[in-house]
Amino acid sequence: MSDTSRLDFQVDYWNHIGPTKPFAHPVNVDELSRLLSPQSRILDYGCGYGRALGLLHARGFSNLIGVDPASAMVAAAQQNFPTIAFAVLDDYRHVPFADASVDAVLLFAVLTSVPTNTGQRAIISEITRLLRPNGLLYISDMFLQTDSRYLERYTEGEKKHGIYGVFDLSEGVTVRHHDRNWIETLTEDFEVLSLEEITVHTMNGNPAAAFQCFGRKSRRQ
Repeated sequence: MSDTSRLDFQVDYWNHIGPTKPFAHPVNVDELSRLLSPQSRILDYGCGYGRALGLLHARGFSNLIGVDPASAMVAAAQQNFPTIAFAVLDDYRHVPFADASVDAVLLFAVLTSVPTNTGQRAIISEITRLLRPNGLLYISDMFLQTDSRYLERYTEGEKKHGIYGVFDLSEGVTVRHHDRNWIETLTEDFEVLSLEEITVHTMNGNPAAAFQCFGRKSRRQ
């Protein structure tokens, strides 16, 4: 595995530390209910321990599946929500589903866990393949922060990893915060319905600027 691939596939961390972390990005179920039907096939890519799909299931969505590269996270999801289908991804860049087979994809705090441009583009490419024409992509992730603690991390991380916003945490994982222009570039093949800034708490409990984006796959793709 190349250094770049290793940076994007930090599965040991997510297997051992991930299940102990809180993930608190809000799920806009009302907006999903407006844009989708209860029978829509929804894929949670990087589902973690299943929180987002659990919230959707509680609101009447029934055709749900979650995938994640970390087997420990998937095991926790299966235990937490036994009526929802979850599976382990052997390769984060490939989901073993047919082309145009899902109506919507959730991508919650996944880009922050896949720091390289190449890795993020590969995920968006795979999601585009999976989505039906006019399918919905719902991203929730981290914007660049403005306080001095993070600015120092970004400067040091850029020296080491070559991308401003990528930095190492002392607990043994490399993560990324994002410039708005990069997110717009990453989603340029989607019709962006909304892109708004929100405040979340990080997995270590710190308040932070984040964003949520709803986009539709072009019917021509």
